[in-house]
Amino acid sequence: VQLQASGGGLVQAGGSLRLSCAASGRTVGMYVMGWFRQAPGKEREIVAGIEWSGGSTFYADSAKGRFTISRGNAKNTVYLQMNSLKPDDTAVYYCAGTRATTIFKRPREYDYWGQGTQVTVSS
Repeated sequence: VQLQASGGGLVQAGGSLRLSCAASGRTVGMYVMGWFRQAPGKEREIVAGIEWSGGSTFYADSAKGRFTISRGNAKNTVYLQMNSLKPDDTAVYYCAGTRATTIFKRPREYDYWGQGTQVTVSS
């Protein structure tokens, strides 16, 4: 399985970005996709997750009300719409996938990772 993340960039505080993650390869049985982020000197943390089948979602407290995770019309594509961005959102954002059927919060529960895309929010 290969995950390709894109859509990062530099944006001013209050702005928006949409991240995309395209999964390819043997994606059959990959039930959950997640977006994580890692800021310099900090641990990688979950931002949001989604189940492919039922569409159930999870959001970290920091993302609630501002970020939306969704499945694309194209198979195996996941988006993260980020609005009202803050400087604290600055990080490398990673998409990840797991064959588990639960939206796990810990990075170690995910089997597949994209290469990361940088999001920088200026004040």
